[in-house]
Amino acid sequence: MKQELNHVAYYLKQKRYSDRTIRAYYSAIKGLFEHFSYKNPQYLTEDDLRDYMELLVEKRKASTSYQKIVISGIKLYFEEILGRELDDLLLIIPQGSKRLPTFLSKEEVKSIIDNIDNLKHKSIIALIYSCGLRIGEVVNLKIKDIDSKNMIVWIREGKGRKDRLVPLSIKILELLREYWKNYKPKDWLFEGQKGGQYSTESIQAIFKRSCQKARINKDVTVHTLRHSFATHLIEQGTNLKYVQKILGHKNIKTTEIYTHVTDIQIGKISSPIDDIDLK
Repeated sequence: MKQELNHVAYYLKQKRYSDRTIRAYYSAIKGLFEHFSYKNPQYLTEDDLRDYMELLVEKRKASTSYQKIVISGIKLYFEEILGRELDDLLLIIPQGSKRLPTFLSKEEVKSIIDNIDNLKHKSIIALIYSCGLRIGEVVNLKIKDIDSKNMIVWIREGKGRKDRLVPLSIKILELLREYWKNYKPKDWLFEGQKGGQYSTESIQAIFKRSCQKARINKDVTVHTLRHSFATHLIEQGTNLKYVQKILGHKNIKTTEIYTHVTDIQIGKISSPIDDIDLK
């Protein structure tokens, strides 16, 4: 089993997946291997895989997102690494959850940023929101990726290993210039205390502390800033195609979930009966 896991780890790295994706796939495949520890993983049958998926869904009550990761991991191992063709009906992708993403109002975002005193920390959180970045994208930014002449930010090898451009706010540019004068980063836009890339764990801790200070009681993460950015763009009338391009979504259906703002605005519409005297 250890040899096969090493093989999987090597393959994932050579495919140049992000560290987060590597950890997710590796963990999912390791879970499968450990469940069948008495068998060589290469000789697992389709019945074995079917039983394992039933175990995850029916007994362990695995979430939809985790089920998808396991399915992707199994397909990667058996079809890409071993070259075995699996029955399409064996690994059925579950229908996605209809739950809407949590988002923050502009006032809440402002409060979170205002409650950060450290200039570097404030610059990181403000940049994430202003550009709709994923946490892994902000730590991968280099100084050269900030194009002040064209007022854009280069996101290089984002999700799916694709480059994209996002608009740069003049307010963020001014904040970044002030940050650069104080910290003088050499290569990475945001560097750790000992040099190198800033850690995602540190950013998560910064965001959590600021939310506590701002008394934000919602169940939010750093990624909520990206949801909020997309929501606010649509709320101000930005074309959905542009939002899709800025966020780097492959499928516009992923972007369409942010049109839930329209549903929220419904609550502000007055009913005609409001003009009728019901005495």
